[in-house]
Amino acid sequence: MSLVYETQDEHGVIRVFDDGKFRTLSFADGDEQSRVQLKQPHVLQHEYTQAMLLALIDRKPKRACVLGLGGGALVHALSKAVSGIHITAVELRPEIVSIAEEFFRLPKSKRIEVITDDAIAFVESNKSKKFDILFTDLYQHFGMDKRVATQSFIEHTKTQIKDGGMLVLNCWEEHQYQLDLKETLLEQFNTVTALDTGCGNWVVFATNAPHSLNLKQQKDECTQLSQSLGFPLTKWQTRLEEVV
Repeated sequence: MSLVYETQDEHGVIRVFDDGKFRTLSFADGDEQSRVQLKQPHVLQHEYTQAMLLALIDRKPKRACVLGLGGGALVHALSKAVSGIHITAVELRPEIVSIAEEFFRLPKSKRIEVITDDAIAFVESNKSKKFDILFTDLYQHFGMDKRVATQSFIEHTKTQIKDGGMLVLNCWEEHQYQLDLKETLLEQFNTVTALDTGCGNWVVFATNAPHSLNLKQQKDECTQLSQSLGFPLTKWQTRLEEVV
């Protein structure tokens, strides 16, 4: 891949690479924060982001929040998959927002709002309408923001979600062994499921409104979603396990 843009802010280096088919966002050597297929930017390339969209099974969200914009891959996919959805994306670094718009074709719409703020502060103070789904994808060059796996953060995210809404956390695989995180999730939500992607990530789905669909109906909806999204969701559905 060839380097097409490089800049630096107080948090470190930001690079954009392109090979003619894909464009990637990187914060460090060997790191890939976002990858977008230029002709079909809604088709998610990273497996953990694909897995996160299992949240759409049996849900037709009107409002979603994405904490951590990156190249905007989740925003692309959500705006394509759910007609009329309102998306709020929260990104700490203004330069990342500019790059997502210029190099990653971030969709422009009255229904897409990008807020430059620290995501942790946002969930503590936001007073706007609550969300049907809240996605967290908070990573920098050093890895996942450690504040995500804390009781305080989980409790604050719950205040931002509607009663029947869902929290989706993208964590490192080792977080599945963090007992205090599991305990906090189970204290705040009555249904918590998760999957190990097998590529370093543990994706958690927490809600107080579990599926009304039976297993066959869930599989059928998963198949339909896969067709509209352009990637197979079924393999992630089969990995889902209840968190206890």
